[in-house]
Amino acid sequence: MTDTLPTLGHWISGAEAPGASSRTAPVYDPALGVATKNVALASSEDVDAAVASAKAAFPGWAETPLARRTAIMFRFRELLNERKGELAEIITAEHGKVVDDALGEIARGQEVVEFACGLGAHLKGEHASQVSTGVDVHSVPSPLGVVGIISPFNFPAMVPMWFFPIALAAGNAVILKPSEKDPTAANWLAALWKEAGLPDGIFTVLHGDKVAVDGLLTHPDVEAISFVGSTPIAKYVYETGTAHGKRVQALGGAKNHMLVLPDADLDLVADSAINAGFGSAGERCMAISVVVAVGDVADELIPKITSRMAGLRVGDGRRGCDMGPLVTEAHRDKVAGYISAALEDGADVVVDGRGISVDGDPNGFWLGPTLIDNVPVTSSVYKEEIFGPVLSVVRVDTFEEGVELINSGAFGNGTAIFTNDGGAARRFQREIEVGMVGVNVPIPVPVATFSFGGWKASLFGDSRAHGAEGIRFFTRLKVITTRWLDPSHGGINLGFPVTD
Repeated sequence: MTDTLPTLGHWISGAEAPGASSRTAPVYDPALGVATKNVALASSEDVDAAVASAKAAFPGWAETPLARRTAIMFRFRELLNERKGELAEIITAEHGKVVDDALGEIARGQEVVEFACGLGAHLKGEHASQVSTGVDVHSVPSPLGVVGIISPFNFPAMVPMWFFPIALAAGNAVILKPSEKDPTAANWLAALWKEAGLPDGIFTVLHGDKVAVDGLLTHPDVEAISFVGSTPIAKYVYETGTAHGKRVQALGGAKNHMLVLPDADLDLVADSAINAGFGSAGERCMAISVVVAVGDVADELIPKITSRMAGLRVGDGRRGCDMGPLVTEAHRDKVAGYISAALEDGADVVVDGRGISVDGDPNGFWLGPTLIDNVPVTSSVYKEEIFGPVLSVVRVDTFEEGVELINSGAFGNGTAIFTNDGGAARRFQREIEVGMVGVNVPIPVPVATFSFGGWKASLFGDSRAHGAEGIRFFTRLKVITTRWLDPSHGGINLGFPVTD
């Protein structure tokens, strides 16, 4: 029973708020398999209250001098560095990833905070003098207003931090709608912003399900939406948000490939396949889920991968294990179903993660690392985003066949090539139709000064996260043409203005 558990409320106007709705959802500790709290699920009235609070606070924040906004960003950065261990423990308790992985997530999000601390260098407009007689033109980047962030369960700290540092530094008011599966990190971040000096109403947390999502997508006072999640929902968010006049950046799913050439360092490849395939239990949009092995390289590579898999310690992320549980029982069962599908489709299950012995409570949502060889490209195991610790091996004869296979996929998020041939690597990065490419780097997530996002069904809209594109997304230009008249100016002229 969960009705006796505490309920996590929204964060509105600088304080936790229970909301108008009595609807809640249970929040689980996936390593124990038990609910530890409930989270409030917003009603339409809660959406209106959150937006109204943010809208009322926005004008004062937009007019706050940039130096003051920057000082608050720096203070938030320092507080987060001091207390990141607390946040990591919260993430592990609700998502299940090991504590070290949670700390790594926070560190990557902190990169964007640090980028936003220097946003003043990027918020300068342009100026052109004397474009016509006595006429000057200059541009001013301005904040949008109230912006919404809808984030997924797999990175409850990092993904929101892809967006809100830049949005806030640029002068916007933010409403974060986190996943209801692991919501506590969002409230923790909100309280940290308050301690850092952010005015009430500028950072709001709205918990909920589809009611909250649709409320943000259709509310007339929300100017923009940033989303990360599955491709079907990303498409829905993009189409619904833009239909209601909003800017939308919607990052979708992935099926990331690692192309391995015969000249590659196979020890490096094996380590990279383990790290990129099974880190965070495979619940990463940048996880490597398919090894594309050229020629006979798989015959030597697979034993190297399996020997490393045998040494992985699966269990409670608070016990120093290598890999934790999956986020929910339903998701664990769905991922396990792909292993059954692989067998039905004629693939070879080299290592089966079902029924694995773990260092943790037997009721946890466990599934061990799984390796499947000779996966048919017609199988759902190959075509669909599994989002779990399942690594597939597909064998091809040539480099060209591997590139064609990757390019034929519906997704275009991330990919990697492993080779010691610089010419092959250069050709790969030019020919591959994927937004983020690694050369001997298995998870090519760009640093914060560059922008994150894929191609094809992995991105809807034309704006990616953080970097230069993130700044452009959270600002709009106002272009001002001025003339200060001389006492000797001429009289009336009804003709179209021209330069002279």
